[in-house]
Amino acid sequence: MVMNQSPSTTTVPASSPLREAIRAAVESVRADTPMAQSFTNFVTINLVANAQLAAGGTAAMSFLPDDVIDIAAISGATYINVGTLLPFYKDALGEITKALHEKRHRWVLDPVAAGLGATRTRILDGMRDVPPAVVRANASEILTLESMWNPEHAGPADDGAHGPAGVESTDDVDTAARAAERLALYLRSKDAEGLGAVAVSGETDLVTDGKRTYRLPGGDPMMTKITGAGCALGGVVATYLCVADPLVAALAASLLFKRAGERAAAASAGPGSFQTAFLDALWNTDADDVASSTIWEA
Repeated sequence: MVMNQSPSTTTVPASSPLREAIRAAVESVRADTPMAQSFTNFVTINLVANAQLAAGGTAAMSFLPDDVIDIAAISGATYINVGTLLPFYKDALGEITKALHEKRHRWVLDPVAAGLGATRTRILDGMRDVPPAVVRANASEILTLESMWNPEHAGPADDGAHGPAGVESTDDVDTAARAAERLALYLRSKDAEGLGAVAVSGETDLVTDGKRTYRLPGGDPMMTKITGAGCALGGVVATYLCVADPLVAALAASLLFKRAGERAAAASAGPGSFQTAFLDALWNTDADDVASSTIWEA
């Protein structure tokens, strides 16, 4: 795959402490099998759990507010996905996210189809004052969520012309770059330790903590031909969040998925065999493969 590097980016050197932190996160998950629970949509719940296991972690899935809150006490992080809404979500998610915030329990949000429908908008708007440690989304979702949560800082790109086409993005990653950085700074402003990160998925992923921004080339278009690749990525971000800070967790998970996608595409004949090969590739991609990946810093 040809990777065109922007002249405004530099390659993170092999000796960078960031690469060592990514390597350590991958190794720690493999060694310790931390549990990250998920409140995720039922269409993709199986792939999310299997991806977390294949990455080396442990999965727990629940939709009951008291169950999720109780499990948070014994899990390292939580993943919340607002796709395929069910009627009880509008109350359950508010209760859960408030409790996680009060407990200072780290969690990852996937704001699937942000901006689509009044109920989804109310749910996401209700998370504004109790936000996650990491947001993992596509470009359109990032643009929409940032304008919802941080309207006083919204830039000229956030003019209402952007939004999801269902669960797909109508915007590219570069369009959402500044919104992602502002959103990351907003997450940090709400965190007791001043930490937070945003991961934007696309042909070249973008991961930022608001002060440092990285672009991650690679992967394969076949990842868009299976249901739940993005959801699974959010779950694996939560797995790494059990052992690493938000920026490192988002980078490690995104890089793992890039490498696994490439390997799965080379070993498969179509979407069905790709999904199986992808889980195998998650399992077989080691810490050195992930940490030595191409990383461009803006």
